[in-house]
Amino acid sequence: MLGMIGLFGGLALLIYLTMKGMNLLIAAPLSALVVALLSGLPLFPGVPDEGIANFVTNYMGGFSSFIGSWYLMFLTGAIFGKVMEDSGAAESVSKWIVGKLGMKRAALAVVIACAILTYGGVSLFVVAFSVYPMAISLFKEANLPRRFIPATLAFGSTTFTMTSAGSPEIQNWIPIEFLGTTAYAGWQVSAIVAAFMAIFGYWWLKKMISKALAKGEHFVDRETDHHEVREHLPSPLLSIIPLLVVLIISFIFHNSLGTSALIVALTSGVIATYLINRKYFSNFGKAVSEGTMGAVIAIANTAAVVGFGGVIKATPAFGDAVSFMTAIPGSPLIGGGLAVAVIAGLTGSSSGGQAIALPLLAPHYLDLGVDPDALHRVVAISSGSLDSLPQGGYVVTTIRSIAGETHKDAYPAFGALTVIVPILGVVLAVVLFSLGM
Repeated sequence: MLGMIGLFGGLALLIYLTMKGMNLLIAAPLSALVVALLSGLPLFPGVPDEGIANFVTNYMGGFSSFIGSWYLMFLTGAIFGKVMEDSGAAESVSKWIVGKLGMKRAALAVVIACAILTYGGVSLFVVAFSVYPMAISLFKEANLPRRFIPATLAFGSTTFTMTSAGSPEIQNWIPIEFLGTTAYAGWQVSAIVAAFMAIFGYWWLKKMISKALAKGEHFVDRETDHHEVREHLPSPLLSIIPLLVVLIISFIFHNSLGTSALIVALTSGVIATYLINRKYFSNFGKAVSEGTMGAVIAIANTAAVVGFGGVIKATPAFGDAVSFMTAIPGSPLIGGGLAVAVIAGLTGSSSGGQAIALPLLAPHYLDLGVDPDALHRVVAISSGSLDSLPQGGYVVTTIRSIAGETHKDAYPAFGALTVIVPILGVVLAVVLFSLGM
């Protein structure tokens, strides 16, 4: 009982500290320490009991192993996103979409811009930073409440694109290593689920915005909204080419290279961006340097919560929780999806949740004869649900750092679109796979 209190008490503390603005590199180990103390884990490795689980070894083991496995993917993804931003290619694509849809569909324009950039391989954080200035101008022109901007950015980035078949985002590639699948696993079901999440989520977003407008809410300008306007941007059609390069190369090499195919694809995307738009760069070298630093910060924050999960994984309560979820009656996909979602919620990271859960769950479900393609798709979609609880790194960054909003104002819509909509998507996926699709 005390172990379960430690498990969820540590999570509650992590959420609280994060919402108070504490850095994840501090909040995560502090919360993990609470879990270790209440679960009775030793704090330090002892010489006589070197193999016994303990706070320091398990935290740093989870932290370092995640960096060792995924650093190059984070690095190439962050650099690609930065060169797309610095060359003006990301802004060009975004403005082109706005021009086609018009100001009346301001929210839809932001969603589609985020979706195209995300499915093209641009890092989620970079997408949010790149599209936010456009979102500000659109929401101001349409007089829409600005508190919906974080939800709009996240909906276009982390729902029907991030975890869909063929997506170059890391959340779609981690299961390959453990399940022997491809990035296109379960693509038929994935297409249906993505369409459902896109249509239903946008309908819900419009309904929430309309309700706020009916109550008299409107756009409120701030001094910080004034952004530098670039006079010359590259062609939007040429700017899409690097995104296509990433998708095509990852498709060609996903069987022969596995997860390394994405590193090759993103590197090729960087080269293509430079060759096509080199005269539009403000400072290519600076963009690469900033992308590198962005990768270090992003993977460090994710690794911090993976380390938190590493301590959780060592507790007896965690084993009891996993056993409970995997023993749920009905389709094994239910237990797999639930387990990954809960662990992603505990760690505040979709990729971190997968990295912790799959080494434990994959052998169990594969031994039961579960279709690996179906499990891949359910795991990917479910990882993008509870990871968006208030303490998630992307949540905090988007709401507070990028948009300058408070959780009180922005999170209700944010949580609705990035937690509830993906959960409904998981349910639909399980039903469709159970029907033999």
